[in-house]
Amino acid sequence: MVTLTIDGRKLKAEEGQTILQVAEDNNIYIPTLCHNEAVKPYGACRLCLVEITRRGREKLVASCLYEVEDGLEVKTGSDRVVSNRRMLMELLLARCPNNKEIQDLARRLGVEETSFQQDDKQCILCALCVRVCQEVVGVSAISLVNRGVDRQMGTPYYEPSDVCIGCGSCAYVCPVGAIDFKDVGDTRYIKWPSSQMDFKLKKCKTCGGYWIPERQLEYMIEQTGLPPGTFDNCPDCR
Repeated sequence: MVTLTIDGRKLKAEEGQTILQVAEDNNIYIPTLCHNEAVKPYGACRLCLVEITRRGREKLVASCLYEVEDGLEVKTGSDRVVSNRRMLMELLLARCPNNKEIQDLARRLGVEETSFQQDDKQCILCALCVRVCQEVVGVSAISLVNRGVDRQMGTPYYEPSDVCIGCGSCAYVCPVGAIDFKDVGDTRYIKWPSSQMDFKLKKCKTCGGYWIPERQLEYMIEQTGLPPGTFDNCPDCR
């Protein structure tokens, strides 16, 4: 165990925990968009910046990446933190001025408008969708492509992916709702900011409802070795 101080509170934490994890465990709010406990920390949005004092020196760090240590002092709302966090929020608001999640978080952080030239994007390039696809689902169907202002998320070469199973995990973890995901009849439609795909859904033999992409079932059967008939019925009819 290590002992550290966050906003004047002396806390105990496990070695290897990050500042953000310890803060969350102790109901201390630190804003973040790119963090999800299902995947490794990435530090993309930088909104989780905090100010630390270590061996007498102060600096800003991303709390989702920085591991705690004995004697560490952390400030989550210092003037320096607030100023930098608001600047980052202004940049996000300029990129996605019409995104409700971004608007709501901006207001919570005291940002009502941005001084930067506005775009009309939805994706904030946090890569949560990409990381979940790689680390949790295990198929790597999507990625961040291009560089600089042309950076965006999509399938390779913007073509339909041969490995995407249509599970929708990317849409579920997106913190700003940038991925359009819906089931209509016997088809699932997933639309990313730069490409889209549709998937045929499996029909339940008992109730006749469509409930899961056939590609996803094929993948699950391949990974688990279960007999094909295991998924003839939806969860409600098993």
